[in-house]
Amino acid sequence: MPDRREDAAIRTDRPSAPSAPSVPSADGGLPTVREILTLPPVAAGVPEVLSSESALDARVRWVHVSDSAGVARLLNGGELLLSTGSGWPTEPDELADFIVGLVEAGLSGLVLELGVHYRYVPAIVESAARERGLALVALHHEVKFVTLTEAVHSRIISEQTAALRARDEVRERFTALSLRGAPADYVVRQLADTLGAAVVLENLAHEVVAAEGAFGADGEVLADWESRSRRAHRRATEPPAAEPPATTTPGQGFSRRSDDWLIVPVEARGTRWGYLIALPGPTHPAGRTAVLEQGAIALALGRLAEGDADADEWVRASRQRLIDGLLAGRFAGLAAASARLVAAGLPLDGAVLHGLVATGAPVTGKAADVAARTLGGRAIAGDAPGSTSSGHATVVLLSLPASSSFGDRHASAFAHEIAGGGASADRLVLSIGAAAADLDGLLGSVQEALDLARAPGGRVAHGPTLRRGEDRPLMRLVTSLRDDHRLLRHSERMLAPLIEYDLARGGDLLHVLGAMLAHPANRTAAASASHLSRSVFYQRLALIGDLLGVDLDDGETLTALHLALLVRRSASR
Repeated sequence: MPDRREDAAIRTDRPSAPSAPSVPSADGGLPTVREILTLPPVAAGVPEVLSSESALDARVRWVHVSDSAGVARLLNGGELLLSTGSGWPTEPDELADFIVGLVEAGLSGLVLELGVHYRYVPAIVESAARERGLALVALHHEVKFVTLTEAVHSRIISEQTAALRARDEVRERFTALSLRGAPADYVVRQLADTLGAAVVLENLAHEVVAAEGAFGADGEVLADWESRSRRAHRRATEPPAAEPPATTTPGQGFSRRSDDWLIVPVEARGTRWGYLIALPGPTHPAGRTAVLEQGAIALALGRLAEGDADADEWVRASRQRLIDGLLAGRFAGLAAASARLVAAGLPLDGAVLHGLVATGAPVTGKAADVAARTLGGRAIAGDAPGSTSSGHATVVLLSLPASSSFGDRHASAFAHEIAGGGASADRLVLSIGAAAADLDGLLGSVQEALDLARAPGGRVAHGPTLRRGEDRPLMRLVTSLRDDHRLLRHSERMLAPLIEYDLARGGDLLHVLGAMLAHPANRTAAASASHLSRSVFYQRLALIGDLLGVDLDDGETLTALHLALLVRRSASR
């Protein structure tokens, strides 16, 4: 075999290295040494791996051909070196120093073609490469280095071209989302779908605003989120010396990795609102960092469009989605739902939980949380299902320390604070569900509060009105047995004639029956509650009695009708 020289026919020049090092990425579009060994021109040389398997995972940025002993000074890092070894040092110590120099120059791998100069790889070369984690491969058959470099460079360029196309697609997709004003949770969902991994948007307090992706029913992803997130940020702030520095994107702050978490800030014009975090997942041709940064840009543009007046829009929308999902049963299991609530800032373990419903006056989630903090707890609030501007109801999930009390004095102070005092506090009605110790009990407490809020009742003269489940024992029974088929059958059997009549004629018999049952001893008050004159009200009662075939003066009948009506109201929620 003729000696190879570093002549122009086979010499390969690399593009200059970037001015700043970049984060080595499993999704950067660069092939690994292991992947290069599978290319036909390399396989034709019968490659033998002489280093550790892990060294083959190094990414290759370019291929360089040289037999020179001083080749290390020509390297920029990330190259795969092809050589016959003809110009290498001959002394063992010099050979070892030669390998050390290649490693220090950032070489990704060394391929030595065996032939006339070296019939086997020197032991000192093999041991030095193993000690320093350098991929070392021996070729037992002669190959054309120019064919090999063409194959590798074609692979690198095609991968980079594909990465550029993928980045353009991602940029167009998230630019369109920002121009359409897509909400934060939808942007996060698109990120999770694009990356094929869990993505979390958190605020600066490390509370989860939105989370999408492959979450298990056991809630492992969000379990103990705040402390895990803080540890990840802390570790990412001071990366180990062996790690390259974090990347920087103009106008988009920084991105950083910690324990395989990719963290990108959401910020613009010197204001930071939170962080996007991508958990481990598959590679993406555009680069996972690039995808996450495009999502962060879309979110930042959305915050700029909202302006200062909507500074709490992320939190408000996040809490509303939580409330809607819990009340509609849209969660995989109690463990996963509990993890989401805790990650959103509502403690559950060792806490006393109450479901509350505020009606009669507007209540914001921020006001509810501020009032809860006054009691040493936390609160999450959102609109109740079916709320309108004329009949608005706010659901509040309240978490208090186990040692706290939520008696009438504290509840009244809480209600007064969330209403903002004054006339609003006088109009506020706060329905309070029973105390609970876990999420299952909290959901029952919320339903109890919703039933209380819907039931008619008087107001106090001054200050907020408090209603408690303990004051409505029959309603508490219905709430606890709301899914029992026997109760549902009883309600349908008792009220079916009235339901059919109202549906067919647009009638109000169920409403009149409810008013009568709310004021069983005072027909005048019942007529007033149903907004009818006494004569018309009595006509409605007579029609109800005829349709049902019952005596509305019989106590047992009234009790059965009251139970049936409570079950219907409860089941309709």
